[in-house]
Amino acid sequence: MTARTRLAVDIGGTFTDLVLSLPDRTVSRKLLTTHDAPDDAVIAGTRDILAEVGIGGSAVDLVVHGTTLATNALIERKGARTALITTAGFRDSLEIAYEHRFEQYDLYMERPRPLVERDLRLEVAERLAADGSVLLDLDEAALPRLVDVLRAQQIQALAISFLHSYINPAHEERARDILAAAMPGLAITLSSEVCREIREYERTSTTVANAYVLPLMASYLGRMRDGFAGIGVACPLLLMMSSGGVCTVETATRFPVRLVESGPAGGVILARRIAALGGYNRALSFDMGGTTAKITLIDDYAPQQSRHFEVARAYRFAKGSGIPVRIPVIDMVEIGAGGGSIGRVDDLRRIVVGPDSSGSDPGPACYGRGGSAPTVTDADVVLGRIDPARFAGGKIGLDPSLAHRAVLTDIGLRLEMAAEEAARGIVEIVDETMASAARVHAVENGKDTVGRTLIAFGGAAPLHAARMAQKLGIERVVIPVDAGVGSAHGFLDAPIAYEVARTFLLPLDGLDPERVGQLFSDMRAEAEAVVRLGVPAGLLSEQRTGSMRYRGQGHEIAVPLDDSELDQAALRGAFEKAYTLLFGRIIPGLEVEAVTWTLALSQRYALPPADPRVDEGAPAVAQGTRRMVEAASGRAIDAPVYGRASLLPGARLRGPAAIVEDGTTTIVPTGFEARIGYSGEIIIEGVTA
Repeated sequence: MTARTRLAVDIGGTFTDLVLSLPDRTVSRKLLTTHDAPDDAVIAGTRDILAEVGIGGSAVDLVVHGTTLATNALIERKGARTALITTAGFRDSLEIAYEHRFEQYDLYMERPRPLVERDLRLEVAERLAADGSVLLDLDEAALPRLVDVLRAQQIQALAISFLHSYINPAHEERARDILAAAMPGLAITLSSEVCREIREYERTSTTVANAYVLPLMASYLGRMRDGFAGIGVACPLLLMMSSGGVCTVETATRFPVRLVESGPAGGVILARRIAALGGYNRALSFDMGGTTAKITLIDDYAPQQSRHFEVARAYRFAKGSGIPVRIPVIDMVEIGAGGGSIGRVDDLRRIVVGPDSSGSDPGPACYGRGGSAPTVTDADVVLGRIDPARFAGGKIGLDPSLAHRAVLTDIGLRLEMAAEEAARGIVEIVDETMASAARVHAVENGKDTVGRTLIAFGGAAPLHAARMAQKLGIERVVIPVDAGVGSAHGFLDAPIAYEVARTFLLPLDGLDPERVGQLFSDMRAEAEAVVRLGVPAGLLSEQRTGSMRYRGQGHEIAVPLDDSELDQAALRGAFEKAYTLLFGRIIPGLEVEAVTWTLALSQRYALPPADPRVDEGAPAVAQGTRRMVEAASGRAIDAPVYGRASLLPGARLRGPAAIVEDGTTTIVPTGFEARIGYSGEIIIEGVTA
């Protein structure tokens, strides 16, 4: 990004974060999310932050925005009234799903309810073969009859997903043209545009999800632009995507399903930059906000990527219990563990935390907004880890007595514990939940957490990072500058980017380099139509990937490809290298086939070089002390409190201590030492088991 004055906006489940980047400094703001009208908090916060720095809206050159609105609409089932048109005989594919039980021994298992009820899953006669040839022409005469149904049912959005349309979109496109002429205001989504890949259920599910949130997101983005214009901000508005790139409003309006993990993706972009600056080639990104915690593996300064994601899981941790969407996404594990996560005692007299959250309304008990259930934030207040007067920069006042009452009433009295011990139980459970999720995520990817650097950001992460690192065997924790609004900072560092995928099943023994080369040329043209809106052609970087497998296997692995790797030997060599990295061996003698080809086009972006400089700054001077209860030992201590703004690069301090800033507080427990890095980051080392 070359704009000089930029605004980043991150709307989360509890807080809305704003970061204004000026040529000489950055200013941030954290507000409670206004769920009924999320853009209200954004516009009000923007007006305030512009007034604080003394500039008008016209001085802003660029706005980058990430939001959970699409995700929340899918989770809360608050999208448009949607219908699906599919090949005759296949309307129940959306409900049949994978034909398996994701919780085999749960007699009361609940599958996620389809976004489109059965009566609105309509059929039309047509059929394509797997190679795209026409077996049965589209019954165009049937489509006008479906218009009557769509009108009678007051349908607002329509998804069209025909069998094998990923290889030949002609029938879908013709159906769209006929229906659009009859119903000009209807929002129509084609599977061949949203997800041009094999696997009928996932492709249809992605198409339906896109259609379901499309009218909502189009209206929201329109209000957002109007709101910005009303305060004089008339610059381009870009949207953060789940892949870690940004796109234009037009692309986001057309494919809103690509925004489902936009906020967390921004945090990973920040973590990648911090890893590069510190030379941490094996890192773990840890983002803990008010509602959830997100964990991502970063190796060689690149986060793991995926093309499969589940939204609105009926069982938060059970794979297969959600709505699958096939989109480019940074591969992360998301846990219902945030500052607002609610603690309770279950029937076995155990303390459990989350996954449900108090959100921003009513919020934790200490907010004084009507909440009475104890949350992680309440526990942190009871333990003395949060200064009630400085929470969110003093914009949100906390009442410690309400936190104490909630923790004692719901947990302490039931387990015959003092309030502080009950609070410690909440904190230990949530920390172990996050650590366990990180371990499982690493193992599932053939990796380990030991020896990594934990990069922590988000309003709650610095409070819990050191203890979580202890549990994971991690010896270094890094807290970036202004970590409380870390994801918004990441937005400002994200490149304009777009990714295109095409299924073209091809055994390597029968490779046609010219056909594959033409496929990549077509994908490049489609991606350029999006990316070139914001980036000159000479500043684009291309990355190719092939999803490949041994013949007979059910799933593929992602294989990075060089421009020259279009001959059989090179492709097989690239596949065997990637397969060995994942599974430790290859299978000699088996035929290899490529299934899906992917091209990612992005603005050229160079990570900053590692900066090994270490300043010996002025000694750390505490502003006072605060009574805190340490999570690991349960010991009450008078810990020094430091203001982060007063700590110069090179300053060192030993735990126990608290480092306070407007957006968060960093806890340095006993046995840890913290120093301030050259770029202002807090580096915590010396973890003891």
